[in-house]
Amino acid sequence: MISIEFLITSLILVLIPGTGVIYTISTGLFQGARASFSAALGCTLGIVPSMLASIFGLAVILNTSAMAFQVVKFIGVAYLLYLAWCMWRETGGLALEKKEEQNINLFQVALKGCLINVLNPKLTIFFLAFLPQFINSNVTSATSKMLLLGGIFMAMTLIVFILYGTLASKARRYLIGSSKVAKYMQRTFAASFALLGMKLAFTDR
Repeated sequence: MISIEFLITSLILVLIPGTGVIYTISTGLFQGARASFSAALGCTLGIVPSMLASIFGLAVILNTSAMAFQVVKFIGVAYLLYLAWCMWRETGGLALEKKEEQNINLFQVALKGCLINVLNPKLTIFFLAFLPQFINSNVTSATSKMLLLGGIFMAMTLIVFILYGTLASKARRYLIGSSKVAKYMQRTFAASFALLGMKLAFTDR
């Protein structure tokens, strides 16, 4: 049986704005509802490797090997800074126009969201520390139970991210034609990605 504590804790964790949330919201604002859905799906799928790694013990490698952790961490940092640079470079060039929604590569949008989570080693260790707290000692199969809990966490992530993206795409309608607002928001999101990258860079295990 799934505890109410797990559901509440998971919901709070999913609602907290992080890299995935920022990416999904920025996608919804600048590229519309369809793209924000792809971003939400990509971010959710990016959880799978971390979840499986923690469940099947691969997270122990990241937790005990400083070298492995640092390598994955700085790849993630580099990717976040790359996203920040791309957003900043396009400042003023991303027009908030509905016609652009038709030319969006949804696969690329989802892939970027997926990589954001795949390249975050903290996520793997998070699952390693988080899921076992909700496993009873008398459970028949701890692995099956953690897979179930991880699946529920992913479903909640997808639903919440879709809501974030949908709300952002609704707000987009009021920003169409405002180049100044678009420029300001692009720079804000670019700075957010850069700050998240720097935060990850200075984070210990």
